[in-house]
Amino acid sequence: MLKIVSANLNGIRSAAKKGFFTWMAKHDADFICVQELKAQAPDMTPEFLTPPGYTGYFHYAEKKGYSGAGVYCKTVPDNVQIGFGCAEFDAEGRYVQCDFGKLSVISVYCPSGSSGEERQQAKFRFMDVFLPHLLELKAQGRDFVICGDWNIAHNEIDLKNFKGNRKNSGFLPEERAWLSRVFDEVELVDAYRRLHPNTTDECYTWWSNRGQAYAKNVGWRIDYQVATPALAETARSAAIYKDERFSDHAPLTIDYDWKQ
Repeated sequence: MLKIVSANLNGIRSAAKKGFFTWMAKHDADFICVQELKAQAPDMTPEFLTPPGYTGYFHYAEKKGYSGAGVYCKTVPDNVQIGFGCAEFDAEGRYVQCDFGKLSVISVYCPSGSSGEERQQAKFRFMDVFLPHLLELKAQGRDFVICGDWNIAHNEIDLKNFKGNRKNSGFLPEERAWLSRVFDEVELVDAYRRLHPNTTDECYTWWSNRGQAYAKNVGWRIDYQVATPALAETARSAAIYKDERFSDHAPLTIDYDWKQ
């Protein structure tokens, strides 16, 4: 069995203070993909870099206190790729790929466009360059899973207030259509939805800090594990952890009955 976690930390230092690494040690996953570190290399303590039983591989943003992604691994990868070859977004620390035999485990932090039009246009540029990268990955014939905060709710069942968010970043028609292309053209599989095709209120992984969004469960499902068909076919269970709050996101765990 292969247990993989995706968790947007909204700041690794903040998440650590809230008990993330204690939970991580108990959870005993094979891989933990993290996003939004909001830290640079000098900020990373030994606990952050090599928690007991793991080694972390990280992509830091050039801008301080911003973005960042990483993968914690129990075993040493055959190869680690930091960034996906686009200067604009590699400067923002958004991609880590760890290869093990014919399997790749990838952590990605897709841009948010919610802060304004400038960042929304950056998000569209990211979408334009990331889709060809996914097609290249597919062409390599490897099995892979891309864990991360995609910052897009795909369908109406993926957010509570879908009617009021049709013109808002994260649920724009263009964003949703792009994610459909990821599933249809690249032929990748939303592993959570494969297991839970109709789940609504229990599927959310992010809640706004405004108002009483978390208390009222006015959430969005924007954190995904997107896998190649052969890997997704082995997904056996999926869980969103809400017993503790390490961030404005909740960790998503999927167990795969995967054998190389």
